[in-house]
Amino acid sequence: MTERRIDLSVAIPFVIFTLIWGSTWIVIKDQLGSVPPQWSVAYRFIIAATAMVAVALWKGEGLRLSRGMLLAAAFLGVAQFAINFNAVYLAERHITSGVVATFFALLVIPSTLLAWAFLGHRPSNRFLWSSLVAIAGIALLFTHEFRNNPAQSDELLVGLGFTLAGMIGAAGANVFQARPKVREFPLFSLLAWSMTIGAVVNIAFALLMAGPPTIELRAGYWLGIVYLAIPASVLTFSLYYPVVRKIGPAKAAYSSVLIPIIAMGFSTWLEGYRWSPLAAAGALLALVGMIGALSRPRSVVAAPDAA
Repeated sequence: MTERRIDLSVAIPFVIFTLIWGSTWIVIKDQLGSVPPQWSVAYRFIIAATAMVAVALWKGEGLRLSRGMLLAAAFLGVAQFAINFNAVYLAERHITSGVVATFFALLVIPSTLLAWAFLGHRPSNRFLWSSLVAIAGIALLFTHEFRNNPAQSDELLVGLGFTLAGMIGAAGANVFQARPKVREFPLFSLLAWSMTIGAVVNIAFALLMAGPPTIELRAGYWLGIVYLAIPASVLTFSLYYPVVRKIGPAKAAYSSVLIPIIAMGFSTWLEGYRWSPLAAAGALLALVGMIGALSRPRSVVAAPDAA
């Protein structure tokens, strides 16, 4: 006999970082004002890196850096904390945050393919079928968003191009940090160095693309920066990477399937977002696919008879 169960050590952090990341899209939208997006990303990771260093020291991991750990931190810093986030912020200048969040939900596809190619994590048939169900749901959500927020074709292509770049950066980072050699490095120290390198790269990119720093005095802007830096970066990646290491980058990427649904929920509350039957059907399919992919069989063995 078999039954499906959810591992709470995975499910609880999964719910936490998914809920937080689902809220970030509407916060990022508020960041797109007088400050160039490159500098908003840089400010975010200057704060996040500082906090992550404090967490690593508090956890007693220290900041000792070997050559192998430096190379790993550099890859993660550039792919995850520079390319990924700059691409997302730039994408939202061309298309709506809902479209970006919905398209980014397809992160599960490159994550699955890269994990299969580089880690040998061949997806099960159940995972593949569940993914198809979730992708069908995302397609319905995307169709709904596109109908409600039509954009010029060139703007749409540019926005989706940036989103695709961010998606590939995130998928590459997820698979890379799940490699056995990288998993040997202390997690919080690795994150501290990765975010520090990401912050340096972001500062250099901002100087190159946007010129000298631009400061906005509005309190809401800086509250948003702090939220994106601490809960949405330090906390979430501290929870996310252990989940990736435990269940693999493909299954962990299912958080991206739920994020647009949560983002639309915040939009319903704060922006008057209106659900349609198409969007509701898409959300339901995405949820069903996610549950099917994340649940795993457990063998139930009868206890031996007492002597």
